[in-house]
Amino acid sequence: MADRFYHPGPLGLGDVTLDGPEAHHLANVRRFGPGDVVALFNGDGREYPATVIEVGKKRARLHVTTVETPDREIGFRLHLAAALPKGDRGDFLIEKLTELGVTDFTPLLTERGVVKADDAKAEKLRRAVIEASKQCGRNVLMTVHPPAKWSDWCRTVTGERYLAHPGAAARGSAHRDVTVAVGPEGGFADAEVAAAVATGWHLLSLGKTVLRVETAALAAAVWATSSPAAPAPSATPPARPATSTAL
Repeated sequence: MADRFYHPGPLGLGDVTLDGPEAHHLANVRRFGPGDVVALFNGDGREYPATVIEVGKKRARLHVTTVETPDREIGFRLHLAAALPKGDRGDFLIEKLTELGVTDFTPLLTERGVVKADDAKAEKLRRAVIEASKQCGRNVLMTVHPPAKWSDWCRTVTGERYLAHPGAAARGSAHRDVTVAVGPEGGFADAEVAAAVATGWHLLSLGKTVLRVETAALAAAVWATSSPAAPAPSATPPARPATSTAL
């Protein structure tokens, strides 16, 4: 796969100009010059092989030679919602969810959450999606939605939906349009779990050990993309253990 660079505007056959961080990366980090071949993408699902024509200090001119439509998406909508973990673990989470094919991500504001996500944080996560997409080859960007308060948001979600919760009796499987929610350090509060179950969320077990937020989210994404379809698990909440699924 050729080195890939993101262009935020429309792409098609012919000349195109890269500027800003992408031009810097092309010219000064990767040190591409006239005649080198790279690939451009803008999130529309296509890939645009291009030849470098000219490189300057702040911009680069390329010529798109063809348009390709490689199939690198999972084929269904997978919406992962999670309370953000501390520090750079949030960036790690977004990077890996992008690699795994997750289509949508919503940062959750929960009772026990320690990271207060805001619009500025969401914008930073969107940039992380672009960087991860450059590396993994996705041509459709994972959508990062605005931060949402769990107690309100859980009531608006429709379709098949799961809440990762310790002690859930069944694992089930997805492999179809689905929403999965992961709690913060300390897990969802009992009232938050009860509110979700009352509105149709199924409880999902991710194993017998206590997982950090990012580990639980990645496990949920793998579960949703690798398992054949099966009946949904029971929505009856089990007795809450002393530990949490996600830390």
